[in-house]
Amino acid sequence: MTAPATVGAAPAPGPGPGHDARHRPPGTVLAVYGGAAVLTAAALGAVLRDGLVDPRIALAFGVLVAVGELTRWGAPSGEREPAPLGAAGALAYALLGENAGQATHHGVLQTVAVVLVAGLAGAVPRGRTALPGLFALDHLVRRVLTVGFAAVCFQPLYNAGELRHHFGAGPGYALLLVLLLALTALCDAVLAALLVRARTRHPFGPLLRDELRALPHIGSAVCATGAVIALGVAVAGLWALPVFCVPLLLTQLSYRRYAAVRTTYRQTIASLARATEIAGYTRPGHARRVAELSCAVGRELGLSGPELTVLEYAALMHDIGQLSLVDPVPEGATALLPMAEQRRIALLGGAVVRQTGVPAAVATVVERQADPYREQPMSARIVRAVNAYDDLAGECASASGPLSALERLRLGTAYDYQPEVVESLARVLSRGGRTAARTG
Repeated sequence: MTAPATVGAAPAPGPGPGHDARHRPPGTVLAVYGGAAVLTAAALGAVLRDGLVDPRIALAFGVLVAVGELTRWGAPSGEREPAPLGAAGALAYALLGENAGQATHHGVLQTVAVVLVAGLAGAVPRGRTALPGLFALDHLVRRVLTVGFAAVCFQPLYNAGELRHHFGAGPGYALLLVLLLALTALCDAVLAALLVRARTRHPFGPLLRDELRALPHIGSAVCATGAVIALGVAVAGLWALPVFCVPLLLTQLSYRRYAAVRTTYRQTIASLARATEIAGYTRPGHARRVAELSCAVGRELGLSGPELTVLEYAALMHDIGQLSLVDPVPEGATALLPMAEQRRIALLGGAVVRQTGVPAAVATVVERQADPYREQPMSARIVRAVNAYDDLAGECASASGPLSALERLRLGTAYDYQPEVVESLARVLSRGGRTAARTG
């Protein structure tokens, strides 16, 4: 989501972990990138020194990976696997032991070098249309490390004849490839969660859980296609490549359409939420600010993907009940109203939300945002605290507004606001998170 305009950020308590994270890469990122750099240097050096083994096979898989990277055009920002065809081709090359019945000998380092060069070649034509820099670079680093992991697990043992001796060429061999791909997918999920954790400082557990939940979707298609390509080329030769790529391309197309529908759905909810702003009931940008900051606090508290979706929708629509008021609340600041009036607006908002077709959990959060925090679900506690913060900080146009708003929330932790939510909000703000702004 786009960042709102801000008037003064909440002051950070001097140099500290949050301050450092904004000025230098975290140690985890440096370690992951350093490992990828060492592996890349070794791979390119070995290929430059010894040349390509089985160059025709290397070229065929390199073209496949490059074409897969080209299909990243139009991928939504943050999509977990924006180039599934490239990923499947890279994994298939790492687990390739034969070509039309003839043994291959490309090894680990050549596998990494071919995948890296092909990935870069596929990224060049996209130019400025590529995904955001850090995300694209993380994607490439993860690709290098996971392909290297798969190749290390497979190539030495296969070239030594151990795999053929123990598993032969039957179902056992196919199951072995599936197992190696599952381990590689797990490795990639851990790397992805580590990189996001290092950059955002969100809890590692929920991040890893979200990555693992995504594996049965496009991740399973990537692993299955990688195994099928490796097995198909071993029997039929390189002509198997285009045949086995078509199903994954169709899957990618369907997935992109599904993602587009979800994006349109969210945009519809956001447009509905702006009705209170257009009618003059709330300050411009209030719903968007509350949604962005609520999601940041939810991640800080360990909420997972589906919970964050409910939280975002509820935060966008939390003020929809104000449309029932004859006279608008001054600047839409419901946190300053009597508790009975807050509950009435919340219940009316929940009734409206139930008519929009969004999940019932969203309406529940909207309805219960004015209850005592001990009786609320976690999402309602977050929305209530963040909404109050934006209302209170918007009262004051000076730089002390955010700090004063936090202090007033802390004074209400006995009944109105959960202390853990307020402190999580303070931590998000201290790291440069979303802050309230007086706009309009």
